[in-house]
Order: sequence, then structure tokens, then C-alpha cells
Amino acid sequence: MSPRKIRAGQADTDTPLVRSLVAAQFPRWAALPLEPVDSSGLANAIYRLGTDLSVRLPLRPSITDEVQREQEKLATLAPFLPVAIPSVEAIGSPTDAFPGKWSVHRWLAGTHPSPEALVDPRGLATDLAAFVDAFRRIDLTDRPPAYPGERRTRAPMVSMDSPTRKAIGELDGLIDTRAALASWEESLAAPYDGREVWVHSDLTPSNLLVSAEGRLTAVLDFETCGVGDPACDLFPVWNLLPANLRDEFCAALDVDDATWLRGRGRALSQALIVLADHKDTNPAISNYARRVIREVLAAPR
Repeated sequence: MSPRKIRAGQADTDTPLVRSLVAAQFPRWAALPLEPVDSSGLANAIYRLGTDLSVRLPLRPSITDEVQREQEKLATLAPFLPVAIPSVEAIGSPTDAFPGKWSVHRWLAGTHPSPEALVDPRGLATDLAAFVDAFRRIDLTDRPPAYPGERRTRAPMVSMDSPTRKAIGELDGLIDTRAALASWEESLAAPYDGREVWVHSDLTPSNLLVSAEGRLTAVLDFETCGVGDPACDLFPVWNLLPANLRDEFCAALDVDDATWLRGRGRALSQALIVLADHKDTNPAISNYARRVIREVLAAPR
């Protein structure tokens, strides 16, 4: 079994390739069981290695220092956060068979929450708000001047206008494009005072892990985290939490109307672009995007 092909030009990986990479570069783990993880993610092919590790291979291999930066960032952030986050245990070198750097991560226990089957919705909302609040309070005076993810977290709403309108046009007949455009334009007009905090910026169900009791145990994928607009971390309002808990979540984070509108716009923009790009190729992520669009368009403030 190989990870599903998500986009043209992505690297081909399979279990024999990953096993050979691990055996050659990290022989201490060579005898561990290895199996692919079925994922709709857009950045990495993931393989579980034994019970405690995972192997991540970028779908678009690179020889830059991105993996090292990720390792350093995760190690720096972890002490400030109330739940587990990934840790990079080892970094693999490029080879002829896989021409990019790759990594071995610590495996984190838990399951991805489903909006339709939350065991403890209020507890999860409380946990998510606590995570976002803890992230916002981080103050790292000696951090690098910018992380690559801050191209996203610091991007002004207007920079998203053209691709968002393009996606709306491409989805004519699939969604209510008039309502989507009206919602987007309302968010686009929301003011922003420029205040920046640490944000994860991709708090989707696929990047969250919960216990059997439904409480948050871990947050994944910090590739696009950095400092930026606090609205970047309001995604759970529309992609996960039931309507009756949204106000509680926002109240816990002291979200004002303008920030709420910007958060709604960022969630809508992402979902529209994802659906336009993947509606014919990736059912899992397309269904996720459809749900977010539906929730945004049905959610009055």
C-alpha cells in the first residue's frame, strides 16, 4: 500500500522505500514494523514505525533546512503548551531513491475528532481555547525574525481576495456562490489593528488528537505556525465545534466582532480554495471543505 496520489508531481513513496531509508540511516530502528498511514494531508506521506515513532516524507522533497527549522521550533514551543505536540527524533538525508530530507517523529496517541461524533464537546472546546490562549501568551525574544509559516499568518486579508474570488467562480453550481461572496466581502472589510500573537493557523480536525473521553491530547502540524493575526486560530468555530459552544469558545479568548469576522473569512477562504483545487481528486478533504463552507454560511454572529 502506498499513500494516495494527491497532486501531480508529488514524490512516489512506498513501504520498501521507507524501510530501506530507515535501515540505511537509522539501523537501530530497522527491525521495527512499518506501515503507511492513510492520510488526506497535503504536505507529507506518513508511515508508522513501531509503536512509538512515525516517518514523514515531504510530498515535494527538498534539501533545504526546513526539517531542521521544524525540529528547533517544536522543541522551543513545547514547554509553553498544555498538550503534547510533535517532536522530531531524527532527520534523514537525501538519497538517489528519495531526493529530499525526511524525518522521524515521536508517535502521539489519540484519534482525530469528528464534528459529528464528539464525545465531550464542551470539554474539547475548553481544551482548544486553553491551547490557543497558551499559544498567544508565548513570548520568545530570541526567536528568528520570521518563520516560513508567517507568510500565511501575517498575510493581510486583501492578499487572499483574488484566489478566494477565483475559487468562488470555479465552484458555481456546487455552492451558493452569492452567499459565499457576500460573506467573504463582509470579512474582507473587517478592521485589524495589527496586533500579532503566536498562532498555529491550521487547527483542523486532522491536526488534533483526542482521548477516548473526547478531550484534547495533542496538536499536530506546526509547519504554518508563527506570529500573526489572532483570527488565524478561530478555525474550530466553523470546522469542529457545535453551534451552541461557539460563543463560549470565543468568549474564553475575548474575541471581538472584527476578529470573529476575519477568522470567519480566513476559514471560508481556505475551504473555498481547497474545494476548488481538490473536488475531483481528494474526497476526504473536499468533504471537509464543503462542511466548513456550509457552517460559515449558516452561522450568524
